[in-house]
Amino acid sequence: MSDVTPNGRIAWTQDGISEVPLQRFTGQVGAIEVATVEFDGSNRLWTWWSPLSEDIWGHAQDADGAKQAAGLWLREWLENFRTFFEASR
Repeated sequence: MSDVTPNGRIAWTQDGISEVPLQRFTGQVGAIEVATVEFDGSNRLWTWWSPLSEDIWGHAQDADGAKQAAGLWLREWLENFRTFFEASR
């Protein structure tokens, strides 16, 4: 199962085992995995994190909120690299 965020940049795919859907989503931009959203049963919250940075994570009440938070963090984080990419043009 796959869906794309409203801005169309992150494609979210629901993970599963033997065709049984899990409460876990992987977000990709192209071939790059940028975020994971997973239900934390002990806290009853959705947790998001990114393999792009070791110390970034957050919680939300639902999966969509966690996906939005991950997307917001990614945009803000990438903004730090804008001058690098603009200088190489």
